[in-house]
Amino acid sequence: MSDDNGTPGTPAGSADGSAGPAGGPRPEPLRFFGTSWVSHDHGYPARRAAVAVGSLAAAVASCLVLRFAYEGIRIADSGPFVTVLIIAMFAICSALAFRNTWDGFGKRPDPQRQASLRGLLAIGFVGSLLAYFFRSLTEAPGEKLHREEYERAREEYDRRTTRRTGNPSKKKRRR
Repeated sequence: MSDDNGTPGTPAGSADGSAGPAGGPRPEPLRFFGTSWVSHDHGYPARRAAVAVGSLAAAVASCLVLRFAYEGIRIADSGPFVTVLIIAMFAICSALAFRNTWDGFGKRPDPQRQASLRGLLAIGFVGSLLAYFFRSLTEAPGEKLHREEYERAREEYDRRTTRRTGNPSKKKRRR
C-alpha cells in the first residue's frame, strides 16, 4: 500500500503527491484516513461516509446501553433524586465532551487539560461520538487543523529552500 494508510516511514514525494519533495514536510496521518485527506484520494469520500455512519451507529448503540443502565436504576428503585442525578451527569458530561472534542478539531488540545478531563470525557463518550459524526459530514475530523499546519510547514520549507542562490560550495572565498 502507499502512504494513504498513514504508515510512518513512507518515502517523501510519493506518487500520490501527498508528501512534499525529498526532505520536505510530510502530512500527519489522521485516524481512519491516513494521509488521503491531503488530496482527497484513495477512497476519501467513502472513508468519510463510513466514519459518519460508524460514529452515528456507535452513538446510537451507546444510547441503548445507557437506556439499559437507566432501566436498571429504575428497577432498583433508588429514588427520583438518584435517577435525576445520573441523567443530569450523563447529559452534562456528554455536552462537555462534545464541546471538547469539537474544539479539538480546530486547535491542538492542551495535554494537561486533557488529562484532568479524562474521567469526564469517558462518562460523556456519547457527546464525543456525536461530535465526530457531525464533523465527518463536512470533512475528515481534524482535517482543517492538519491542513493549516501542513501548509504552514510547506511554506516555511519552501521559504527556507528557495532563499539560497547557487551552490554554496562553489562560492569564491575572500582572503
